[in-house]
Amino acid sequence: MKPKVSFICQNCGFQTPKWMGRCPSCGEWNTLIEEIVEEIPSPGLTLSSGAPLLYEDIKEIAKQRIKTNIHDFNQVLGGGVVQGSLILIGGEPGIGKSTLMLQVSRDLASQKKRVLYVSGEESLEQIKLRGERLGLAKEKIYFLAETILERILQAAEQLSPEVLIIDSVQTVYSSQLTSSPGTISQVREVTNRVFRLAKAREMATFLIGHITKEGSLAGPKSLEHIVDVVLSFEGERDHSYRVLRALKNRFGPVSELAIFEMSEEGLTSVANPSAFFLRERPTKEPGSVVVCTMKGTRPFLAEIQALVSSSLFMGNPRRMTVGLDRFRAAMLMAIAEKKLGYSLAGEDIYLNVAGGLEIEEPAADVGIILALISSVKNRALPPEVAVFGEIGLSGEIRSVTQPFLRAKEAASMGFRTVVLPQGNKDRVEKDGLKGVEVVGVANVQQLIGLFF
Repeated sequence: MKPKVSFICQNCGFQTPKWMGRCPSCGEWNTLIEEIVEEIPSPGLTLSSGAPLLYEDIKEIAKQRIKTNIHDFNQVLGGGVVQGSLILIGGEPGIGKSTLMLQVSRDLASQKKRVLYVSGEESLEQIKLRGERLGLAKEKIYFLAETILERILQAAEQLSPEVLIIDSVQTVYSSQLTSSPGTISQVREVTNRVFRLAKAREMATFLIGHITKEGSLAGPKSLEHIVDVVLSFEGERDHSYRVLRALKNRFGPVSELAIFEMSEEGLTSVANPSAFFLRERPTKEPGSVVVCTMKGTRPFLAEIQALVSSSLFMGNPRRMTVGLDRFRAAMLMAIAEKKLGYSLAGEDIYLNVAGGLEIEEPAADVGIILALISSVKNRALPPEVAVFGEIGLSGEIRSVTQPFLRAKEAASMGFRTVVLPQGNKDRVEKDGLKGVEVVGVANVQQLIGLFF
């Protein structure tokens, strides 16, 4: 069949026979690239056994998880690596994706698992230089420097590894397509064929991918639908910590989070994230409040900072948020004006979660509004106080999930007072929390009255 020329959007995968300046599907400009679209015969791999099975006859895959020696990594995946799963891990260049996967390879190889690490970005000599400081010399890991998909699949079929790692999916290309590596067609073809191999051989497979400057995974959106798990590896290059979070997980929760610290020896898990992120907290500064937040099943403490100052732009004050939902922050500012009587119309307001963390849950509302009022009044909160709770539009403070775990985490970090919703107070006291005073509040008026 004669190949045809199409223009394919590199952002969403939309195809059109003619070039357009703006993609009609996603609305992005100058993303349509000319590619030759060819029909590729199916390799014939199937995922089905061919016969229907009763539910009780289907083998249990939860017992077939492969656990690494990195507990937090296992937790993000839902308890370990599921055999036959396809896992995509994305992050900015230089953030530490390859380092993390080399350490995972080392841990799995130490358990006598056969691991094949395919690098399309570094030579074997470069990998060995990095491996020396990561302690790879003691383990038997197979390495392959290759970018042609067919050769990678052939090596995987011959070696039959239990774990396959490809670094990265944007550098691998199929010789059956004439388009360049990293294009929509190539990324889709590579992912589909690796997916079929992983399922047919029950081979746990990791694909390392890059992200765009907007922060989304490079490649077609369908890439995220094909894989079983999507992990995001984030962090600031100026900071030593890295955050691994699950954006999609067919085998576990998607809200789990792991925190690592980068050092010369590689990545190490941060056992106590609360202490890590509060270690530089000023204790007597206005606008600083500690909140008890949840990331999946894990509680930890974070510092919310607020700075309120007179605006130089009359009628158009600035509202800046870092690590918080700006729409929710705007709602809390309106509540402070309407229910508490504070005039913020002529003030520039800056809100920040210290350490570069992101807090998405509404349980941080109490911390945000306390930080705002603390900065307005220029009065610091007592340093031994931690708070949590959701605020409604009427000024009521609503109950949140896992109040005991939140309060327990605060107590373990030496906080002597926990301010929480009145509806959560009885539950926390009933569970027998010791060493901390539990204070319940029903509305924002009671909340502000405690401190100001």
